[in-house]
Amino acid sequence: MELRAGREAVVRVAVATLWTSPEAVRPVDRPALSARADVAAWVAGLDSAQQVGDCVLSQLLLGERVLVTEVRPDGWAHVVAVEQPAARVDPRGYPGWLPADQLTPATPPPHPAPLVVDATVTAVHAAPAGAVLLPGVVLGTRLTPAGPAVDGWRPVCVPGYTDPLWLPDVHAVPVPPGPPSAGQVLDVARRLRDVVYVWGGVSSHGIDCSGLVHLAWRRYGVTLPRDADDQAAATTPVPLGTERPGDLYFFARPGRHIHHIGIVTAEPHGDDRRMVHACYRKRLVVEERLPDERTATLVAAHRV
Repeated sequence: MELRAGREAVVRVAVATLWTSPEAVRPVDRPALSARADVAAWVAGLDSAQQVGDCVLSQLLLGERVLVTEVRPDGWAHVVAVEQPAARVDPRGYPGWLPADQLTPATPPPHPAPLVVDATVTAVHAAPAGAVLLPGVVLGTRLTPAGPAVDGWRPVCVPGYTDPLWLPDVHAVPVPPGPPSAGQVLDVARRLRDVVYVWGGVSSHGIDCSGLVHLAWRRYGVTLPRDADDQAAATTPVPLGTERPGDLYFFARPGRHIHHIGIVTAEPHGDDRRMVHACYRKRLVVEERLPDERTATLVAAHRV
């Protein structure tokens, strides 16, 4: 089957990057563009300025669904990421470009309940303890089980592969049937402390502020929008001073759109507030007390 405009496809690489245009990519981006998309190597090769380049829009995880809107002869596809709501830019989802060979046509999903990767990073193998076929699979990735575990290894269906592949059984858990507690989501975000800041990143290889919030909730099967201002529109305001751990802080300069988001990690004491966030300035995910310059742009607290 070939990719066709107007039809759905799924991501067949561990992490696919969504670009503003094929012409926007840089020589340093080459590892993220291949049919195997080595995002860990790509992030490792970025300098501090390249980590915040505006050529990246978002990222898609293995098995994520997209709507294909155009396929170019040069091997690029324009898609809408239907699992990443982005009402401000497209009511169908987040639009952007990626190499077409990082996708495979969608097929009807099997019936077994999906699993979600709970390891920060794992890999899928050709056989139990066998050769690695797909490294760099990240937290929050959904996989469909292909049978019971065998000697500590779980067979799973992977897009683009006919036969089941295998990953350590402890690295994937069933998607929970109900909503998580705020504490569970906060625990996921805290596990991503010290991950490198990458503009548009939505993975444990590199992540941005709204990507951290999106991924922490995605781990538990809850779909939040991709960008901070859309996340504000999709959540419920609470009065500043009544926020609890797991709530969200939003930041904006006077007269401007929301530009930053963090996850509350402690109840406030006066102006003493704490959050975990992907920090543009430090180029890392950090948990910290809000510095004065951040408090000056704090505009709201919300609850999911």
